[in-house]
Amino acid sequence: MEWHQTRQRILAENVANADTPGFRPHDLSAPKFEREMEAPSGVTLVRTESNHIEGTNSAGSPFRNRNAGPYEIRPTGNAVSLEEEMMKVAANQMDFQAATTLYTHSLNLIKTALGKR
Repeated sequence: MEWHQTRQRILAENVANADTPGFRPHDLSAPKFEREMEAPSGVTLVRTESNHIEGTNSAGSPFRNRNAGPYEIRPTGNAVSLEEEMMKVAANQMDFQAATTLYTHSLNLIKTALGKR
């Protein structure tokens, strides 16, 4: 949640400086969870039925991650795209609300288990 708050502040600065000459937008890199999500050693995908689709890892995915940079730089050198920044703000807000909702529900479950509700 702290990461989302910090990212919201940075994205708001990008929007606020949309008309500042020479300003380049900033963003935070997403937290990395690959280490926690790695399969334990010795575990592999096995096809147990001939009709099942063969499993692949994420490296063999046919879909590519497309990270497009800013698509416009004004003559003043400003590279802020308001449309792109507002899409990032909306996505960040939805992620923050989802995390907050999950946290609230988990606290309510704990309260229910303790008989405090």
